[in-house]
Amino acid sequence: MNILVINGPNLNMLGIREPDIYGKETYNSLVEKIENYAKEKGIAVKCCQSNHEGDLVDFIQFAYGVFDGIVINPGAYTHTSIAILDAVKAVDIPTVEVHISDVSSREDFRQISYIRQACFKTICGKGTDGYLEAIDAIIEKVGK
Repeated sequence: MNILVINGPNLNMLGIREPDIYGKETYNSLVEKIENYAKEKGIAVKCCQSNHEGDLVDFIQFAYGVFDGIVINPGAYTHTSIAILDAVKAVDIPTVEVHISDVSSREDFRQISYIRQACFKTICGKGTDGYLEAIDAIIEKVGK
């Protein structure tokens, strides 16, 4: 099984950006955590990050025919990007939306999630462990 983990804008600033909300774990340690977890589960994982919407769309399109599942934290594009929603719908790969913070208890604009329409599960407010839960959800759904 191959899973693609996509991180959107500002996720590369983990540990620096608002650590009271997002924690002190760095992006590099998040990637290492995900890779180690995938290894324990006996699956392949690829992690990527971009601050650019078009790059995220490219990552999703690249996944077609290559990956069995997608874990995505679109960052602020969650609330604005129909292009990312359309890309996930186009590739029709089981996808889980992840947010480190509990977006449901934050600002009103964070209550909108376009991508959620194309995801079979959303995980919020579990810190970076939410990524591991998302991997488990894909393993359970895909069953490979």
